[in-house]
Amino acid sequence: MSSIVTCFGEIMGRIQPEGYNRIRQAFPGKAEITFAGAEASVAVSLEMLGRKSRYVTALPSGPLGDATMDSVRRFGVDTGFVVRGPGRLGLYFVEKGANQRASTVIYDRAGAIICETAGNAYDWKNIFSGSTWFHTTGITPAVSQKTAEAVVLAVKTAKEAGLTVSCDLNFRKKLWNWEAGTSPEKLAGRVMSEILPYVDVVIGNEEDAQDVFGIKAEGSRVEAGELAIDKYPEVAAKLAKRFPNVKKVAFTLRESISASHNNWGAMLYDVKTGTPKFAPIDDGVYKPYEIRNIVDRIGGGDSFAAGLIFALTDEKLSLDDAQAVSFATAASCLCHSIENDFNFVTKDEIFALMKGDASGRVKR
Repeated sequence: MSSIVTCFGEIMGRIQPEGYNRIRQAFPGKAEITFAGAEASVAVSLEMLGRKSRYVTALPSGPLGDATMDSVRRFGVDTGFVVRGPGRLGLYFVEKGANQRASTVIYDRAGAIICETAGNAYDWKNIFSGSTWFHTTGITPAVSQKTAEAVVLAVKTAKEAGLTVSCDLNFRKKLWNWEAGTSPEKLAGRVMSEILPYVDVVIGNEEDAQDVFGIKAEGSRVEAGELAIDKYPEVAAKLAKRFPNVKKVAFTLRESISASHNNWGAMLYDVKTGTPKFAPIDDGVYKPYEIRNIVDRIGGGDSFAAGLIFALTDEKLSLDDAQAVSFATAASCLCHSIENDFNFVTKDEIFALMKGDASGRVKR
């Protein structure tokens, strides 16, 4: 099933102290600098899975912007429509958590070039030429009013061009602050309500629907790592009722026992049939992957989105929602074993985990 997937959003410099050091502990001192962003991670993952992708963003002119673009282009991602100009690159700083200490992200994105770039600066008509799928997230409209307007224009144009549109809600409370006097939740709810009428596939984590739209899975205590798994089909159905254009709803289901130990699974809900499919399944029963000694959890949701998009555009996997969500869940489970945001796993590794090979034995 031939498909070009176009992704739009911000890519930033990721700055991280060595190991599990905290920023005050490590700086001044050495740090690892990589480049990452939700939509960029999806585009890269898709290329590594064998699906052609196109990435659209705005980057500063000069060597820093060049290096940022190279970080995705080296995987084969089409960057021909990236807008370049004067401005700064957004940054984020990561303190990796361990055991009972959570990971922490500190943003330095205000005034980045993408925040100052109007939606009509992107050549959407040609951007969507040859593309059949458009993906974006709730992170991009969170960073500025201009990016919010750009996403609205992008999803409208994508639907007019006949593309399937997916959106990961990705609520980030620290970012939804560009309208004084409006709470992050209310601002996110209002803006995302302008975007979702053009979306076919909605993706979220275990609490995004509650944070953005006030739709809660009754009985879940996310902060305690306790999820009422059987309530998520109801959340998906309520979300689809509010936005009747939505065809499928997917939720990742993370139970955080600690920063180093999570249970990981997902659900894919088909709106037309009202049927949920969960993964992973063991002897007919939902049994999440138990991930101990997490290497890096940032990018886990993006790897799920990429795996789901790949599966839903694959000739075989797209025929069975159970297989599609199983593929996406396995891909994202493996991402927890890899440093930094990009998911360096192969289809063979994903299929092996789907079949139950979780031993971690050396492959010779």
